[in-house]
Amino acid sequence: MHVLITGGTGLIGRAVVDCLLRRDHRVTVLSRRPDRHAHRMPSGVHLQQWDGRSVGEWRDLLPEVDAIINLAGENIAAGRWTERRKQAIRESRVLAGRALVEGLRQTGARPQVLIQASAVGYYGPRGDEIVTEETPPGRDFLARVAVEWEASTAAVEEWGIRRSIIRTGVVLSREGGALPRMLLPFKLGLGGPLGNGRQWFPWIHIADEVGAICFLLEEEEAHGPYNLTAPHPVRNETFTRVLGQVLHRPTFFRVPAWALRLLFGEMATILLEGQRAIPKRLEEAGYTFRFSHVENALSDLLGG
Repeated sequence: MHVLITGGTGLIGRAVVDCLLRRDHRVTVLSRRPDRHAHRMPSGVHLQQWDGRSVGEWRDLLPEVDAIINLAGENIAAGRWTERRKQAIRESRVLAGRALVEGLRQTGARPQVLIQASAVGYYGPRGDEIVTEETPPGRDFLARVAVEWEASTAAVEEWGIRRSIIRTGVVLSREGGALPRMLLPFKLGLGGPLGNGRQWFPWIHIADEVGAICFLLEEEEAHGPYNLTAPHPVRNETFTRVLGQVLHRPTFFRVPAWALRLLFGEMATILLEGQRAIPKRLEEAGYTFRFSHVENALSDLLGG
């Protein structure tokens, strides 16, 4: 299978590339800076230039592509959410999806499947409510972005292309993302819950994030939205306690909500609010998690 990936140079994308190569798939990665990432890509991966928002020479590859994995999108935690930053977050997702659809329209190419990235932020803050794929979208900034993100490639279904939407939680990895950022304060003995610590933390181990994506890619009956979160979400205070135990560090230093809002502004919502999301449809489809409990996940990642 020839798989075209956008966002293939990011944390999840690089791991997906490795998974696909192990399964003997052919991989092409669309990148805004292929020269910068060439040395980081495994042998055999083809890097193709694109700007992430319009149709270019990459469209000539589409007729030979069997599957598309659309992971493109700016990091939501890379900076304070100014209006300019929020616009970049939205456009990097929505315009990339629309460009893929336009490329398919222009060429008439019809791959078998398109995997569309999204996030559990789609549901907005939900308190203690158990969130499944049937839960309606929220109304905050991230929810509105997620709705548009998912809609950006919806047109391919009209052409008979199977589409699976992956609503991802917080991906835990040693190589990047949220976990490495958490480690320093814990190692300094300053780790602790954020705010009141009661907010839900919908986590997933990088191995299961990638495993689920590859599973949905190859599972011919898989279509529609899937929560890519571990079966057992935990509250922030529980995650904090377990992380402290694995690192053998105290966790008594609580970070007040007001301080996070002062420091991060609106972006603090991703730290202080969450979703009790469970992977109902993914488990029903037959995916088996390697890491269902946060204790095992953190021990695996941090060598505890």
